[in-house]
Amino acid sequence: MIDARSLVKRFGSVTAVDGVSFSAPDGHITGLLGPNGAGKSTTLRMLYTVLVPDGGEAWIDGASVLAAPLEARRRMGVLPSGAGLYPHLTARENILYFASLHAMARAEARTRAEELIGQLEMREFADRAAKGFSQGQRVKTALARALVHRPRNVLLDEPTNGLDVMAVRTLRGLLRRLRDQGHCILFSSHVMQEVAALCDAVVVIAHGKVAAHGAPDELRAQAGTESLEEAFVRLVGIEDAQSASGTDIGR
Repeated sequence: MIDARSLVKRFGSVTAVDGVSFSAPDGHITGLLGPNGAGKSTTLRMLYTVLVPDGGEAWIDGASVLAAPLEARRRMGVLPSGAGLYPHLTARENILYFASLHAMARAEARTRAEELIGQLEMREFADRAAKGFSQGQRVKTALARALVHRPRNVLLDEPTNGLDVMAVRTLRGLLRRLRDQGHCILFSSHVMQEVAALCDAVVVIAHGKVAAHGAPDELRAQAGTESLEEAFVRLVGIEDAQSASGTDIGR
């Protein structure tokens, strides 16, 4: 379970996140939905301890991201925006390196890497150097790396960016399996299609604040609309929706 309470992050005079609070329970896929620049990625980066909050607190399965960041990191797997792979290592070596960082035994790590390579349909490129990978190959490798230690909580920042249709289908299937196994899945997106297809709960963020939080049906009821897209438009305000025309809310 991921619990965020009154998170604040400032960059100079700009307040990127302004009192964000929500809970993401186990066995659910929770989406952070909002226009570009709304504060979604900054919120995630505070949760996975890359950024230190200027206010508020968050916990990963009870481990404080402020007081016990190392313990919090052990309890989550993270797919950041931009895969950040080691280009001269193969996909398999990238996965095994992260397994070693989590102190996994070599035999266990090799078995787990092979399992993930199969699940994510990576066999064709598993033993190629990551330099020159397509975007889909980079995302699959980064996701396998994030899952190698079997984290209870999985955080993903714009996970479908640049993926083709088949890669998106593979990712969706994996996330649903993880949810059904009781994992807590939290991902950010500006693509309405992804949120509608995957999420049990949605946190709508605009101007660094939570504009609404609930199941898709609850958001539609709150906004008085029949579609999640229209609910989003009303909840964040028409100006946000128009400025986010690049956010694929119409997809």
